[in-house]
Amino acid sequence: MLDQPLIEHLMDKAWPALERSDADGWVLRASSGVTQRANSVWPRDLSPATAASGLAAGVRDAGQWYRRRRLPLIFQVFDDDRSSGLNAVLDGLRFTRQSATRILVRGLKGLPAPTVRGVELSREPTEDWLSLWWSVDGRGGDHELEVAKGILSGCPAVYALVRDDDGGPAAVGRLALVDGWGGIYAMATSPAHRRRGFGTRVLAALLNEGARLDVKGFWLLVTEANIGAQALYAQAGFGGFGSYLYRQAPLRRAASGC
Repeated sequence: MLDQPLIEHLMDKAWPALERSDADGWVLRASSGVTQRANSVWPRDLSPATAASGLAAGVRDAGQWYRRRRLPLIFQVFDDDRSSGLNAVLDGLRFTRQSATRILVRGLKGLPAPTVRGVELSREPTEDWLSLWWSVDGRGGDHELEVAKGILSGCPAVYALVRDDDGGPAAVGRLALVDGWGGIYAMATSPAHRRRGFGTRVLAALLNEGARLDVKGFWLLVTEANIGAQALYAQAGFGGFGSYLYRQAPLRRAASGC
């Protein structure tokens, strides 16, 4: 049965940072700035009873850790009672709120009918898979792509690619396999192929492959702003579980000459 601590654990393992440090129950994660998730603080053992002074000290220590890596200080903050004290401290420090995201889940019953036409499944991302995904979701050049490959390879996964009738890559997705559960990640459709059912075919292929591999159930993450994706996932049987957002420290401005 999925609960909040388990879903946070699964999410962390499904998109693992290349560098991490456990500091009094807060997991500090860094990956050269590639994706917020792999470059943010996961306050894993956050408690509503933690004093504001202890939270503020933890924020200061985390800030030093990220400054040494020349990265901004970002917290992944889940929307539940544990986060009220941390949010109050971050509010006082004028942390911004970014990328509000919904967590959706579903079981194994009533999976969408699988389709095999034009669907390729593999245990490693192919060059076509990487090229399409990075063209849609990527930020940066060759170095950042290499970092992203390291994140993708951090846990077992199944990669799906759907081609159009001419054989060109149309849509991709990833099923992370973590502790008997399946996480849907990296869903991307090329702009020229949107609203034509390619994403639906990718999702159906990954869900049915997960069932074949005896996963217990599925989760996925979708930004609150992505209404189209939310409709796709609702049609595929996913329902709400929770939410989170990222809170980033205000950027420091260099002193002017005036």
